[in-house]
Parts: sequence; structure tokens; C-alpha cells
Amino acid sequence: MPPHRLAYRPTVMGRRGVVTSAHPLASMAGIEILLAGGNAVDAAVAVGATLNVVEPFMSGAAGIGLMLISRGGERHVLDFIGRAPRAADATRCTEDELAGGPKSCATPGNLGGWLAALNRFGTMDRLRVLAPAIEHAERGVPLTFKNVEFFEAARATLARSREAGRLYLGNGALRPGSIVTYKDLAATLRQIAEGGAEVFYRGPIAKTIARAVREAGGWLGEDDLAAFEPEWREPVTITYRGRRIYSMPPPFSAFQMLETLNILEGYELQAWGHNSVDYLHHLIEAVKLASADRLAYAYAGEAPITGLLSKKYAESQRARIDPKRAGVSEGERHNTERLPNQIAEGHPAKFADEHTTHFACADASGMVVSVTQTLGVPFGSGFAIPGTGLVLNNILKWMDRDPASPNVVRAGRKAGTMMSPTQVFDDGNFFLSIGTPGSYGILQTTAQMLLNVLEFGMNVQEAIEAPRVRAYRDRLIDAEARIGAEIRDGLAQRGHEVNAIADWSWIVGGGQGVMRDPASGALMAGADPRRDGYALAI
Repeated sequence: MPPHRLAYRPTVMGRRGVVTSAHPLASMAGIEILLAGGNAVDAAVAVGATLNVVEPFMSGAAGIGLMLISRGGERHVLDFIGRAPRAADATRCTEDELAGGPKSCATPGNLGGWLAALNRFGTMDRLRVLAPAIEHAERGVPLTFKNVEFFEAARATLARSREAGRLYLGNGALRPGSIVTYKDLAATLRQIAEGGAEVFYRGPIAKTIARAVREAGGWLGEDDLAAFEPEWREPVTITYRGRRIYSMPPPFSAFQMLETLNILEGYELQAWGHNSVDYLHHLIEAVKLASADRLAYAYAGEAPITGLLSKKYAESQRARIDPKRAGVSEGERHNTERLPNQIAEGHPAKFADEHTTHFACADASGMVVSVTQTLGVPFGSGFAIPGTGLVLNNILKWMDRDPASPNVVRAGRKAGTMMSPTQVFDDGNFFLSIGTPGSYGILQTTAQMLLNVLEFGMNVQEAIEAPRVRAYRDRLIDAEARIGAEIRDGLAQRGHEVNAIADWSWIVGGGQGVMRDPASGALMAGADPRRDGYALAI
């Protein structure tokens, strides 16, 4: 048995605030801000910027992201997903050009999102919240064992531009414990601290980015950067066994995760037992149904969200699940080749009359900030901008070249991101924040972590550590090998093609979470050992 009930790590607890992120130094940056009197938004901006230094393969100012802020009875979504450049054209690119390089980037959004949140809800100035990131970039940070794994695995990506190779492979030996510095990034962050988003989107940094991209044959221009504005939105919400869950609205894909929960709410999951054959089979089948709806509706204009999240629609979807046989799934993204007996989308419009790296910060006032942000894949496009320390995202990889796809590359389109920072409230009081990186798997991992708490009574660290599955095309699933052979065999008997992956695999995400004890108000945080996740509290 693990030493902490069902977990190997303890749940971190505090009264004045908690921070959980994908790296201990980033979490410490948030704690430093809280100790100095900042609030959860101030801390979140410090964490996001510091991740650019200590987790540069996943996080960066030139990435994109989503934020969910709760304050009292208010819930606010901040959308800082950059659009495809105005010159983007599906007929003028190859699959490889969308996978990486100067044509693969959407307009950077993270920097604008951080500062928009700070301007509206923060209490500190830009220099104060960016100071930890600047100091780490200038003085250097040690590479972790997991850092080195990602750096080595991304050599092909970093070979896409000479500057990326210089930044990340020219810093000396790639070994755990070696110190790396990012002087250009520190200078860029200092310019931003002084001049704000203006210097990044309409000033000298914007001009440098646009010139480098266009000279390399890419699409991103000064006009794309100048036009970028973060957008404030209302979250979407469902109830689950009496608790209210909030997540990201369309055009983003969190509704797949929420629909999955709605479908599963109609079963006695506790009676089946956690990660039993029955539980996992029905979870996987619910994921397939909701995934089919995402592929059909998320990218094709106005998603019928009222119907998609209707309890009666969930009931109709539930009736489509064969309790003893795996269904055939289209998979995680659009595919022109249809499989025999492939699960089709449902018809949510009929139910319209019934009424997508992750970190989180919470402070003593009750403010909670949940953020998921990304470069797309490790080191994004692999295209770095000389003199800035910035590597651009490759978000256009998540669009399609096929003109028949509702998610085809198109000028001005936002990528249909799966990022889904999520918060749960009990009788109006904050109860849980959870989220994860992981591409299309985000929508499956988030649902599993939520169910671990809401159905099986796990604490936040246990919910994050518990072994996971991920469903793909046809009947293929990945299952962490900690899910025993007898369970995997039982799934195979129902028609699932089960692939055992490592006991602790980053393929199924890297979750971070925060909970609040409803009686005492104590804050509790958990972090994922599948990556460098670390939670701290005061």
C-alpha cells in the first residue's frame, strides 16, 4: 500500500493559500507572491511566467491558454487562445509544415492573457509578478531529470530553427543538475514589465516576431499580433450529484468531458468499484459517445450546448452503450475514413429546450484561479525568435488540411482546444479545482480525476495519482500498467484492444488540483508525479 492512504505523496495543506503547478520553482514563485500580500491572480501570473523558464517545453509567453477565476459568487473565463494568422491557408501548407516550423503557429496569447487577468483582478504591478521568472532566467535554473527527458525527446523539434537549438541545446551538457540560463527571455520579460502588453503585441517585440516568421516563410504578421485581445467569457456548467461543475464554453471542447459526466451520472459507479471492468468499460464507452459529439459539433459554428449538456440527452446517449461490448470510435480527431459500425454523433438539438500545462492558485480570501496553457507539443513549433528567448507555439497542428473537416485551417480561426480548467462548487462554496495537460486526453483525464473525488471519495492527491486509461480510434485504449492484468483482460473480453503503458505515464496527463475542506476551510493541493508537479501551501 502507498504510505498516504491511496497516494505516494501527501496532500499539501494550508490556511492562507496553496499553489500547485508542473514544477516546484514555479509553485514557489506563486507562494512568494502570496507571502508578499498578493492574491491568487497575482500568484497565477507569477507561476505562468516562471513556467516559461523552468518548463519551457510546455509553457511560454508565445503559447495559448484558458483561465477560470472564481471570486465570491463570480465565475469568469479568460480566453487567450490566439487565432490562425490572416495569411493561413490549408492549400498552401503540408502536414509537416503544420506540425512545426514558422507556418504552424497561431497568434501568441499567453502573455496577453496573463496581463489581462492581472489588470482586472490583480493587486500587484507587472514587475513584481514577473520578478521570479526574470530572476530565474537571468541567474539560471537546474535541469530536472524530467526536463532532460523532454529536451532529449524534442531534438528533432528543436532542429527546426537554429535559434531554438542555440537556446535549449547550446546551454551546456544536458544532464540533471546542470544550470541553464535564458538571458534573452529575461530581457524580454523586463521589456514587458516596463511597457506591458503593448510592447509584445504592437511594439518592438511584435516587429521582431513578425519579421522572423515572414523571413522564414511563415504566416504570422504584425497585423495578427496587433489585433489580439483576450476575451472574457461565461463558463458552461452542469450539476453532478448535487454539486455544480464549471468549465470552458464553446468554441472550446470541455463539453465532451461534461457530457461524459452526465452520461455516467445515471449509473451506480460506486457499486462497480474504482477502475473495475464494469466501471472502466462504461467510462470508455461514454467517452466515445461524447468524443463523437465533439468532432461533429465543436468546430462547426454554434455548438448546440444546451442540448449537449441536457440530462435528458445524456439519458438518450446512455441507452446507446452496450454494457458487454466495446463500440467503434472515430478516434480523437477528424478522419475521412469511416470504420464499419463507427459510433456516430447524437442529436443534441432535440434536447435544447432542457435546461477544453495546468496550474492552480487559491488564496485566503476564497479566490481560486485555474489555468491551462500550452505551446501545442513539447517546444511547440520549434521556431524560436532571435534575441527574444521566445519559442512559438504550433497550435495549427491541431487543425486539419482536409477541406471536409469542420476544423480545417482557416484564417482567423481559433484552434478547437481541449484545455479544460474546471472548478466544482458545493452549495455555492468552492470545493475542487482540477485540470491537466495532455492534448485530446485532457477531456478523458479530467473526467477521471473528477470522478475519483466525486464518486470514490478520494482526496486531491489520490485523485491525481490514481491510474488512468485513454481511448483512441476503433477499440484501442491505453491503460497504465498499475491497472492489473485481470482488469485489462476483462476489458479485452468485452472487445477493447488494451495497450498497457508505463505505471506512471505522461501520455495520460499531468494533473494539478486544489480542494477546500468544507468544514474548516483548509486548503489542500495535489500535484502529479508523472511530471515534475509540485504543490506548496502556507
